[in-house]
Amino acid sequence: MTDLTIQRLGHLGDGIAEGPVFVPRTLPGEQVSGEVEGDRMPSPRIERPSADRVAPPCRHYKSCGGCDLQHASDDFVAEWKQEVVRQALAAHGLEAPLRPILTSPPNSRRRATFSAKRTKQGALVGFHARASATIIEIPDCRILHPDLLALRPGIAELAVIGASRKGEISVAVTLSEAGPDVSVREGKPLDGPLELRLAQETERLGLARLTWNGEVIAMRHPPAQRFGRTQVVPPPGAFLQATPEGEAALRAAVLEAVDGAKRVVDLFAGCGTFSLPLAEGADVLAVEGDAEMMRALDTGWRRGRDLHQLSTETRDLFRVPLRPDELSRFDAAVLDPPRAGAEAQVAELAEAGVPRIAYASCNPVTFARDVARLARAGYALDWVQVVDQFRWSPHVELCAALHRA
Repeated sequence: MTDLTIQRLGHLGDGIAEGPVFVPRTLPGEQVSGEVEGDRMPSPRIERPSADRVAPPCRHYKSCGGCDLQHASDDFVAEWKQEVVRQALAAHGLEAPLRPILTSPPNSRRRATFSAKRTKQGALVGFHARASATIIEIPDCRILHPDLLALRPGIAELAVIGASRKGEISVAVTLSEAGPDVSVREGKPLDGPLELRLAQETERLGLARLTWNGEVIAMRHPPAQRFGRTQVVPPPGAFLQATPEGEAALRAAVLEAVDGAKRVVDLFAGCGTFSLPLAEGADVLAVEGDAEMMRALDTGWRRGRDLHQLSTETRDLFRVPLRPDELSRFDAAVLDPPRAGAEAQVAELAEAGVPRIAYASCNPVTFARDVARLARAGYALDWVQVVDQFRWSPHVELCAALHRA
C-alpha cells in the first residue's frame, strides 16, 4: 500500500500526486492510499477527504464511465474549469476578464451515443464502464434528458434486430422537434427483411428518422433543429451543441462579440448554429468542410423569413483557409473549430486584420495558441465566457471576443 497526497487535477479530471501518479476521482489536498500500478492508482481509498468532496448525485457514478467529477462540489468544478482557461492563456503570456461560468442543468443533454449488444435475455444498453469494454446500464442517468433515457428499450429492440451476436452497435440519438433522430453504426449489413423490420421499428418507436450504417432507412418527419428564426434538418450524425442551454450561452456570446457588424464570415459553420441567428442582422458567408451540412444550412436559410443574405461555401479550412483578400470585406469573423483549433485559418485572419473576432472553442489549449497568434498581430482579448455544457466532465467550452487594437 502507498500513501499519496493529491496536488492538483489534470486536464482529464484525474488527481495528480507526486511522481506523477494519476488517481481517478480524487481532489486536491486529499490523502489517499492504494496499490500503484505504473503511474496510476486505479482504486484509491480516500483517507482524508477534501472539503469540496460531495456525495455523487447519480447512483451509477461508481460503475459508469460517463462522468468524472460528480464527487466534486459545483463551486469547485466551476472554479477549476475557469482556472483551466486562465492557465492555458497564461502559458502564452495572455490574460483576459473571465465572466462567471454558465453551467447546463442536470438531465439536459439532448444527444448521446449509446452502446448496445445482444444478450441471451434480449439486449444490454448503456455506456461503457471507465476504461472498459463492459456496458453499464444507466436507467437513472443524471446527465441525459428524460426523453433520451425513455428510448433505451427501443434501442435494445434495435440491437436484438440488427446487432451481430458477438459485436455491439453504436447508437447516436439526438432529440429534435419532430422526435428522436437515431443513427446506428456497426449494425448488420442491410438486406430486404432487415430493412423492413427497421422501418417498422421506426414507426413503432415514433422516431423522426432512422439511419443504419450511413443509409437512411425511414424518415417519418424531418428531424429539424431550430437556429434563431428558422429550422434546419441536419444530415445524420451532424454536429450539434450538447444542450440547449449551452448552445444559447455560446450563441449569445457570439452575437455580443460581433454586435453591429454588417458583413460576417462564419468559419467552421456546421449546420448554422451561429450563421442563421447572425443572418437576422447581417449578411453572412458560412464556410464548412462538410457539403451535406452546407446544403442543410442553405435550405434552412431559404425557408426562413426576414433574414439577410446568407451564402455558403464548402471548403476544408484546415487545408485551404480563406485568404486575406477573401476576408478583407468582412467586419467580423466567427470561429468555431473542432478540438484541433484553427491554426492555419487564424494565420490568415491575423494577416487580414478583420476588425472583430468571436472565437468559440471546446479546447482551451488550442484556443490559447490561436489567440496568441492573433495577439502578435495586434488583437486584444476583450473577455472570455466559459460554458460548462458537459456537466460533471473535464470538458471546457468557451467563447471569446477579440478586436483589432
